[in-house]
Parts: sequence; C-alpha cells; structure tokens
Amino acid sequence: MDEGAGALKSATTTRRVIRALSAQHPNADTELHYRNAFELLVATILSAQSTDERVNMVTPALFARYPDARALAAAVPADVERLIVSTGFFRQKAKAIIGMAHRLAAEHGGEVPADMDTLTELPGVGRKTANVVLGHALGVPALAVDRHVLRVANRIGIATTDDPERVEQQLCAALPKPMWTLASDVLILHGRRVCRPKPLCDRCSVRKDCEYYRTAIAPGRRDRRPRI
Repeated sequence: MDEGAGALKSATTTRRVIRALSAQHPNADTELHYRNAFELLVATILSAQSTDERVNMVTPALFARYPDARALAAAVPADVERLIVSTGFFRQKAKAIIGMAHRLAAEHGGEVPADMDTLTELPGVGRKTANVVLGHALGVPALAVDRHVLRVANRIGIATTDDPERVEQQLCAALPKPMWTLASDVLILHGRRVCRPKPLCDRCSVRKDCEYYRTAIAPGRRDRRPRI
C-alpha cells in the first residue's frame, strides 16, 4: 500500500469519491472492443500483461476466424498463437482461450455463464476477468479489481489492503450494486490518466478526500511555500 493509508473511509465518502470520479471521467467503460460476452471473455484473458490497445489490434482477425466458442475450441494452437503473438505470453494465452472455449462448448452450450463460480472454473479465467465480463457483457453487478483499482483505492483510503478480493469486498460493501461496475471503470481510468505511479494530483477531482495526498503530497507543498 502507498504511504498514508489509514482507516477505511466511510461508505458516504466512498460514494462521493466514485460520483466525483465519474464526473471527471464521463462515459467510463472498458476500453476493450467486443460485440458479445464470448468476445469480451477472450479479450480480457488476452489483456493480461498487455494493453487494451494491443488486444484491440489482434481481436478483429481472431474473431473473424473463430467467431464463437465452438470454432475456437476446434482451433489449432499454432494458428491461434500466430494471431495473438503481439499480446505477449501467447502460448499460454492460446492454450487458455482454446481450453476455455472447449469448456464452454462442451458444458455450457457455447454460451458464457452469468455466474462467478462457474466462470472462474474455466481455464484462464480469474476473478478479475469474470467480474469484467459479468459487469459489462452480462448485466450482473460486479467490480473488477486490477492494479489501477488497487493503487487508486488504497491511496484515497476507500480500500486498505493489497489483496484484490478484499478490496473488492470493501468497495462493494460501501457502494450500491448499480455502482459496482462504474466504480471499477472510473478507478481504472483515473489510475491510467491521473493517479499514476507518479500521480498528477493537480488534475485530481478527489484529492480533498485522498489520504495519500493529505499525508504524502500536501505537507511537502506546504514546506515549499515561501516564508514571509
């Protein structure tokens, strides 16, 4: 956790923070391109250790050749690897998405299940990936926690742990279900655009509520003020 993290902020403060961030980042949404739950599931698996922009470059050709779970389940791994090589870890990712597709085809009629436990039983699908798909493609309240959510939530003080599942629990407990997916989206965008590893605090709409700003940034700024 960043220096300055203290007691968990109240649910009222957490809701105020998310509303303020949603105003700063209007229309926040996943930046992965997809047309259905299957495509988002594949894209999210491919996004591990890669960027959304890079994934969006490779998925059009991938989905043109393998438009659904049954098609991808029958794919030759080497052919998939060639299509996704630029996303990194392409052999592991090809194995994961082919295995995931095979399970969908064999056990779920080719459809993506709208259930956390069932999703996380699929190859290559962890809790974060499942939450992305549930919240964005399947209409199920869900809050995905990635490295940006971890960093931003802990800096502000609306989470107080480096454990992604505990952060998810803390945020979900403070927010109404209709805000869960929005909270993930705005925290991710804020982490990419403003609250970077080296934060751009002057651009932040919630610095008055931020523990990191209060304890680590603001004191240094006061010390630099000229003395009269």
